[in-house]
Amino acid sequence: MTIDLSRRSFLKLAGAGVAATSLGAMGFGAAEAAEVAHVRAFKLATMTETRNTCTYCSVACGIILYAKGDLKAGETAELVHVEGDADHPTNRGTLCPKGAAIKDFALSATRAVKPRYRAPGGAAWQDISWDQAFDKIARAIKDDRDANLIETNDQGQVVNRWKTAGFLAASGTTNETAWTTYKVVRSLGMVAFDNQARV
Repeated sequence: MTIDLSRRSFLKLAGAGVAATSLGAMGFGAAEAAEVAHVRAFKLATMTETRNTCTYCSVACGIILYAKGDLKAGETAELVHVEGDADHPTNRGTLCPKGAAIKDFALSATRAVKPRYRAPGGAAWQDISWDQAFDKIARAIKDDRDANLIETNDQGQVVNRWKTAGFLAASGTTNETAWTTYKVVRSLGMVAFDNQARV
């Protein structure tokens, strides 16, 4: 029986044989078996996995948060690990140093977790509720717009321009959220409007 091999096929076959023999002779077969033998169960397998967006910059990388503790059982969830989301189209699992350290930011003792207010001329901050914070923001917006809205220009045309306030939008949002934000800000007449992605 004759084997019909071209010179190229013969060289490929011979090269593969030499490579396999060399790797076996160097002990890679035993090393691979030892590696497989010491693999242990994935530590995060019992954690609650939550996908989110990194809070730092306008790149909006996807992150996966792992928490220990079953909320359904009445336990408190404790953040134990953060990693890049390999399925996210923006970062595909990678994170910059700030994103990789987001767990320390989330668990920091100095992290602000509630609204705070400092009265004009005051030196101390005081905790307030979210309702109080939203009321203060809404009141400041309404008062400034009422006092400074330019309804018509010199030719008498309706322009509804509000030039004494500005709005900086977040860039780690969906297109739908960005569109809605733009419509709300422009409907108020606000001229100074920008997005974090350009800053």
